[in-house]
Amino acid sequence: MTGTRALQQGNSRTRFIRLLGITTMLAGLASPALAAEDQATAAAEEEKGLEEIIVTATRTATSIQKVPISMQALSADTLQQRSVKGLTDFAALIPSVSFAGLGPGRTEVYFRGIVPAGGAYPATGYYLDDISINVNGLPDVHVYDVERIEALSGPQGTLFGAGSLAGTIRVITNKPKLGEFSGGMDLEANKFGGGDFGGQAQGFINIPVTETLAIRAMGYYRKEGGYVDNVPNNGKFNDGRPALLALGDENPLTSFTLNNASKAKNNYNSIDEVGGRLSLLWEPIEGWSINPQITAQRQISLGYFGFDPKVGDLQVHDYDDTRQDDKWYQAQATIHGHIGDFDVVSATGYFRRNIKLLNDYTYYTVAYDNFGPGYESYLQFFDKAGCTGSGASLRCSKLLNPQQYYSGNRNEYIFTQELRMKTPESWPFDVTFGGFYQWQKNEINDDYATRGLGNVAGYTESGGGDRADFARSFGVPVSQGGSMILGTPAVKNDAFYITEQNRVTRDYAVFAEGHYNITPSLKLTGGIRYFWTELDVVGFAGVAASAQNVRSTVAATGRAGGCPTPLSATERLTCLNTNFSRPDHQLIYREQGETHKVALDWQVAPGKMVYANYSTGFRPGGQGRPLRIGGQVYSVAPFRSEDLTNFELGFKTTWGNIFRLNAAFYLEKWNDLQYTVIVAGAQGAGITGNAGNAEVKGVEFDADLRLGKFTISTSGSYNDGKLKGNFCNFAANATTLSIAQLASCTVGAFAPGNPPTPEVAAADGTRLPRQPKFKGTTSVRFDTMLGKMDAYLQGAALYQTGATQDLNTELNDLLGNSAGFVSFDFSAGVKKDKWSVDVFIQNAFDRRGILTTNTFCAIAICSGSSRNFPIRPQFFGVKFGQRF
Repeated sequence: MTGTRALQQGNSRTRFIRLLGITTMLAGLASPALAAEDQATAAAEEEKGLEEIIVTATRTATSIQKVPISMQALSADTLQQRSVKGLTDFAALIPSVSFAGLGPGRTEVYFRGIVPAGGAYPATGYYLDDISINVNGLPDVHVYDVERIEALSGPQGTLFGAGSLAGTIRVITNKPKLGEFSGGMDLEANKFGGGDFGGQAQGFINIPVTETLAIRAMGYYRKEGGYVDNVPNNGKFNDGRPALLALGDENPLTSFTLNNASKAKNNYNSIDEVGGRLSLLWEPIEGWSINPQITAQRQISLGYFGFDPKVGDLQVHDYDDTRQDDKWYQAQATIHGHIGDFDVVSATGYFRRNIKLLNDYTYYTVAYDNFGPGYESYLQFFDKAGCTGSGASLRCSKLLNPQQYYSGNRNEYIFTQELRMKTPESWPFDVTFGGFYQWQKNEINDDYATRGLGNVAGYTESGGGDRADFARSFGVPVSQGGSMILGTPAVKNDAFYITEQNRVTRDYAVFAEGHYNITPSLKLTGGIRYFWTELDVVGFAGVAASAQNVRSTVAATGRAGGCPTPLSATERLTCLNTNFSRPDHQLIYREQGETHKVALDWQVAPGKMVYANYSTGFRPGGQGRPLRIGGQVYSVAPFRSEDLTNFELGFKTTWGNIFRLNAAFYLEKWNDLQYTVIVAGAQGAGITGNAGNAEVKGVEFDADLRLGKFTISTSGSYNDGKLKGNFCNFAANATTLSIAQLASCTVGAFAPGNPPTPEVAAADGTRLPRQPKFKGTTSVRFDTMLGKMDAYLQGAALYQTGATQDLNTELNDLLGNSAGFVSFDFSAGVKKDKWSVDVFIQNAFDRRGILTTNTFCAIAICSGSSRNFPIRPQFFGVKFGQRF
């Protein structure tokens, strides 16, 4: 039973994926025949033809068929038909996008295989209306009362800035409508096939207050049942070994048995979510509008959304609670008007987010235990409840439960201001130009802790568990000839290791993008963005010994010499060790540069365009913090910014308003890709470096065909991403006390160290991780009448090939590649007047498609407890909607 469902499809599944890919591409061959449609039927076809989609990807409302970039737009109808609720739902429908994560609010999305594994900035832009909410671990914006979602593939740095290296996702909400009173509500009850029940209730209302003022409000509550079981471990690890910790020695008298019986629960990964949006539109005078808006959401998710195939299908062994409380709001105001004949837009936004995360970290304790003898000081802590006497007579015999847990409390703040103008329509060309400013602060408070550690009597010194006089020395103070070091090894509260930092970024930019019609059918587009970015980091990261290091500084006095531990339980940033070269310990990084684009599009005929697009993107670099290895502090060099160059050829065509076919062929050159490296000897701590260069060759397409009552839609992408040149590893130099990338490297050779480091982390030609070579979706919809009611039937398939999991080939071998999969969704519904009823089933045949494989800590340490992150298992429900 264990872990086998996802492996049973074998070669037949691969052949089926190839067949689906071929059939979707063949849809394009229908275009010549469709070009000869009879003009006599044109009016009828227009009436039942394809809907035109208007987008604002170029900061101007334009038909998607006239935008000379590869992009997709999911309309409100598509979002409703595919039961999209949040980020992972709509990302699954966009073939050029892949994503990785640990659950809601802990997900990153990527375009075209551009998957960085480090750095201070995300690689994909993420916008709610006009304002960026780009953070690591994207907020899971609830999708309701949304006009559309736009996905812009390739670098979008000219208009969207640093966070749009690989692409941009924009969630465009419905705005208030003047002179119209309307509203609606939607109810849903659902259930996972083998899991729990759930449901949601949501509604919106549009109120015209005056002829020039309207308000729109949306609110919802969502409860999603779980589908992963935290099953009892029954005294065994996931590989069948006894769940017995040796506690860092070889003495059978010091051991601890892991037991999760008190935490075991079926369907333990549930979601509770509540939120809303309030928007106001005011048109004080003709040609001017003011649109303030606030969106707020709180999402509480329990459990882990991946499973351990060694334990069983959709099963895990968790030994502690996992809970994330993700609260955020975004306030924004858009002012649109005219100064003379110039169009003017001011967009102001403020984003505030707090994430409290509790995560089981027991498997890191297991990893420490697997290091072998000599690790008693990491695992043997004496509970005061098991001690007698005091001073010289103190004797302790009871050890604390050594299980670790992670507790995080992060605060994110983003202020954004953009001002842009557009030249008058009477000019022979148009230019959108403006300025951008963003300030972002991230307060990080991460504790890796053991319950009660801050109040222990002492802990066993290294080697103390295997002393020959164990019976006389165990639990006896070192001062009395024993092996117990008095006091706590905690650095703060119950934490053995903490990260406590403030990260502040400031981004400034000026930009311009213009269009000029060389001829009535040939248009030239050019754009440039000049940017300045600043990154400041200050704080502390490490264990108690890191704080006590003579180069660490007490923040209150500004003097080096070490900080007394444990650190203050209530104050932040009382000890600093982020940069020993500065008295204030500020890690400072500054960068400036430019990104640009040039595009040429030719309207060959009405509804038929070909284009060529050259564009560049960037992602700023940063400054690494020092690491402690073997009692010494090693400096870390800055990591450089990434840049991406995109060469793209594409076409967008519509035939008789019943067939639409778009495609883009591209080559992307990715330089200085940023990657997090775990340095040998640093006990799982990592740095960010530059892994080298890579290249992606690919094609994206989407097509829609309307034949009477049938609508067939398909989209897909093929990406072949590879490393160009060897990725030379990073190693610590004991002579210079620095960590840097090897100047040269040879496959099969090792750099000295403990343990030795392979010189080559990934060889030339290594496949880029996380991105399937092919990903696509196809849907078939039949619309008809059932009596006096509108009715429909719809079937859809999602399919993708397998993917690697890490750029470092040695680490990828520990995780293994994910296999390709196909899943099917079906839905049906009826609608009459202003009410509707729908039934749906997603992943109808309960395929266990694996998107990514993740670990709790460094892969080299925690790969034995890795978890597979799957698509949703079978999920079905019924929806009722009412409009008024």
